[in-house]
Amino acid sequence: MFFSFLQSVMCALCVRLLLYSGDGEGSLDRLLPSVSTGLSPRKRTTSQCKSEPPLLRTSKRTIYTAGRPPWYNEHGTQSKEAFVIGLCGGSASGKTTVARKIIEALDVPWVVLLSMDSFYKVLTPEEQILAASNDYNFDHPDAFDFDLLKHILRKLKKGKSVKIPVYDFTTHGRHKEWKTVYGASVIIFEGIMAFADKELLQLLDMKLFVDTDSDIRLVRRLRRDISERGREIEGVIKQYNKFVKPAFEQYIEPTMRLADIVVPRGGGNMVAIDLIVQHVHSQLEEVTLASAHQAQPLPQTLSVLDSTPQVKGMHTIIRNKETSRDEFIFYSKRLMRLLIERALSFLPSQVHIVQTPQGEDYEGRTFHGKRITGVSILRAGETMEPALRAVCKDVRIGKILIQTNQDTGEPELHYLRLPKDISEDHVILMDCTVSTGAAAMMAVRVLLDHDVQEDKILLVSLLMAEMGIHSVAYAFPQVKIITTAVDKKVNDLFHIIPGIGNFGDRYFGTDAPPDWSDEELDEPSY
Repeated sequence: MFFSFLQSVMCALCVRLLLYSGDGEGSLDRLLPSVSTGLSPRKRTTSQCKSEPPLLRTSKRTIYTAGRPPWYNEHGTQSKEAFVIGLCGGSASGKTTVARKIIEALDVPWVVLLSMDSFYKVLTPEEQILAASNDYNFDHPDAFDFDLLKHILRKLKKGKSVKIPVYDFTTHGRHKEWKTVYGASVIIFEGIMAFADKELLQLLDMKLFVDTDSDIRLVRRLRRDISERGREIEGVIKQYNKFVKPAFEQYIEPTMRLADIVVPRGGGNMVAIDLIVQHVHSQLEEVTLASAHQAQPLPQTLSVLDSTPQVKGMHTIIRNKETSRDEFIFYSKRLMRLLIERALSFLPSQVHIVQTPQGEDYEGRTFHGKRITGVSILRAGETMEPALRAVCKDVRIGKILIQTNQDTGEPELHYLRLPKDISEDHVILMDCTVSTGAAAMMAVRVLLDHDVQEDKILLVSLLMAEMGIHSVAYAFPQVKIITTAVDKKVNDLFHIIPGIGNFGDRYFGTDAPPDWSDEELDEPSY
């Protein structure tokens, strides 16, 4: 007992020295935020927090830690499962720092950082009372929902979208709204019990253990819990001695032998991080978009408006570089209306008999489905929404923003807003032009991730290149493709030839930002 008391006193003194500013008059009370005298609920931050943006800014570039890689095989799925890195280590060992260093050094566009903190079990009222007095063991395997964790990790590994619980460490419960995360090229899963489950271990392609001196871990935990989480020194030390240290010795430290690589000193060990990155790069194969063979006949899923004198005349006007913006908008809207009307003819219908004002029966047709939803690929796809609203009363609208990564040339998903229960809807996916088809393919994949049935998706566009048509039809053979015209060529800059020009700039009268990847822009987009 005397030894435990002495250890607590020494730890407290160490913290006061480490947090001391060195001005000769500093004190812990001055240096730290005010702390209440009562026992504060346990608080933590999590990598899946809603307020945290899904990106990591490095000195070289921005890496998106939530999103959807664009490349798929003929079945519309990722050609290779995601590479999963498991990152284990004691509390405050620097796991998150190591994960961020790996993400930065990997330099791949799509990485998911999955924190075990998101998978704490919801506490019962009795357990919440224990947690408030620092008497609940958050460092025991039973504190985590391993079944949910394994289910989510399996889906992510296959490139599926998942919903991640957002855990509130103040209430020890989960938020009502969960965070949607998409598959990626690399998944980094970090947590103190990352190696504690046999089935979970089988999902990890590489296992890393961050080995940091226990004194350093204790000091980090004290500094973090006092300054960031508003807790008392006595409560932090009590929890460390009662739960954290014994759990590390019993459940965490023994799993070090399971690691492929042990990383001493955490994020400061760049030699180990470089070796890890080299191995991951050797495992990741480059996957390219399926190239279309323009000699092949156009797919049967394609429908092109008849090239009547009216349609041909409107194309003549909007393709002419001398056309004024007002005329460009006017005739584009006319074509959009015809295009949407054509798309509606592909929706399922059923016989419906009504009685006319003359008392006679008329055998007509009605839409045979639950709902129709329009989804526009921003920005220019949004210009097609008025035409859809004009012919579909109370239609629901969703939006997807896809941008081109200027380093890799790949389309990347940056924003998504879809109506609830879209899985049962027939979806009209709108984009003004399609060149290679990659952005359209990504948008279709996002809809499939939200359980929209492939045969209920209609891709509509004013102008398409044969290359894009073949690519979309190859990846998603059940998607209906409707357009007003098809051009044969795409040049080295991925412009449609002869094309329509930069649709977004011509319609909105603005110079488009260079990183927009709307395929309608008819610039280096995919």
